[in-house]
Amino acid sequence: MITELFFIALAWTFYGVLHSWLASSTLKRRAATRWSFAPRAWRLLYNLLAVLLLVPPLWLTWRHDGPIVIDWSPWLAWPAAIAAVAGYLWSLRWYDGMDFLGLRHLSGQQNHDPLILSPMHRYVRHPWYSLGMLYLWTRDLNAGWLTAVVVITVYLIVGARLEEQKLIAAFGDAYKLYRKRVPCLIPWPGRRLSADEASALEALAARQNG
Repeated sequence: MITELFFIALAWTFYGVLHSWLASSTLKRRAATRWSFAPRAWRLLYNLLAVLLLVPPLWLTWRHDGPIVIDWSPWLAWPAAIAAVAGYLWSLRWYDGMDFLGLRHLSGQQNHDPLILSPMHRYVRHPWYSLGMLYLWTRDLNAGWLTAVVVITVYLIVGARLEEQKLIAAFGDAYKLYRKRVPCLIPWPGRRLSADEASALEALAARQNG
C-alpha cells in the first residue's frame, strides 16, 4: 500500500513539474526560435498535453482500492460540489473561450491578454484554484485520493506563485498593487477590491501592457 501511495504522489508531482515547465516562458521562446508555427499553436498544444498527461496519475489514483480515511457528511459535500461547479461556470462569463483554448492564437490573432478582474478575482487572486481545492477537499477520500489531493494542493500553491511572476512581468505595478490587496487562494475579511478599484487596476494594467 505504501508503494502505491508513493507512486501516486510521484505521478502527481511529475505532472505538476511537467505542467509548469510546459507553461514556462523560456520553453515557449525556445520553441518559437525553432518552429515558426509554435507561437500560434503553443496554447492549444499546451491545453491538449495538459489533458492527456492527466491520464496516468488519474489512473493510478482511481485504481487504488482502500478504506475511506476522510468521510464528509453529504450535507457538506454536495453543497460544496455544487458551489464549486456553479462558481466555475459563472466565472466563464469573464473569459474568452476561443482565447483560453488557444483557437484564437491558432488563427493568427495574438493580442496581448488583458488583466481581467472578475467579481471572484476581487476576493481571491486565483478563483479557479480556490474552487478546485474546495471541490477536492470536500470529497470522501481514501488514502490514494488523499495523497493526490495533498500533492495537487501543494502544486496549486506553488503554481500560483510561479504564474504570478509572469503576471508581474506583464502588468507591472498594477499586479503588484492587486497582490497586496487581495489574498491568493482563501478569502480574508477586509482584503478585497471594490468594483471601482478593480476597474482602475485593469485600466492601469492596460496602459502598462499596451
